Amino acid sequence: MGQPVFLYDGDCAFCSRSAQFVLKRIRTDAAVVPWQGADLEALGVRREDAEAAIQWVEPGMRRAGPDAVAVLLRRAQWYWKPAGWVLSNVVASRLTWPLYRLVARNRGRLPGGTAACALPQAQR
Repeated sequence: MGQPVFLYDGDCAFCSRSAQFVLKRIRTDAAVVPWQGADLEALGVRREDAEAAIQWVEPGMRRAGPDAVAVLLRRAQWYWKPAGWVLSNVVASRLTWPLYRLVARNRGRLPGGTAACALPQAQR
């Protein structure tokens, strides 16, 4: 694996729309792929971790949730980098994780979400 990989939940409409935003608006050298179609074992990512949060994976580094978004933004165009650095701040990270979990729990209610987003992975 030479290229970074940004994993998201391809069974969730909200997550898929968010990934489409990344692909259209944020230039990244990462492959943006649903975890369901990725070789998680080769990436060193447990299925439970992929189900729980988005993942940034590259040799020597793995980040999840808002920390994964921070890496993505830091590696994007210059105008995204400040947001990435703010998210990377320890204080900001402590604040963004609860917000990330709140969004993840309620993603079926958000724009672009579907009822399937609210179901546990095993029931989709």
